[in-house]
Amino acid sequence: MNGILIRSRSGPDSKLHLEVPVGQPDTDFEVEVIVRSKSRGSDAWPPGYFDLFGSIDDESFVRPPQGEWPPAVDMT
Repeated sequence: MNGILIRSRSGPDSKLHLEVPVGQPDTDFEVEVIVRSKSRGSDAWPPGYFDLFGSIDDESFVRPPQGEWPPAVDMT
């Protein structure tokens, strides 16, 4: 299987029209398409990543102590 990366832009009809050069005429292919939006940048979080899944409503819930950082090391 060979991967082909094609960068394209959707048209005013909100559709992405693709032409994929395969170099083999009259041949059957199985095609898998993954669509990723480039409008937010390649390092953006996926939609819904920070959605809240639940919360603790119990007022007696207390966050336990987290400890202390070790002393800084002087590197000079």
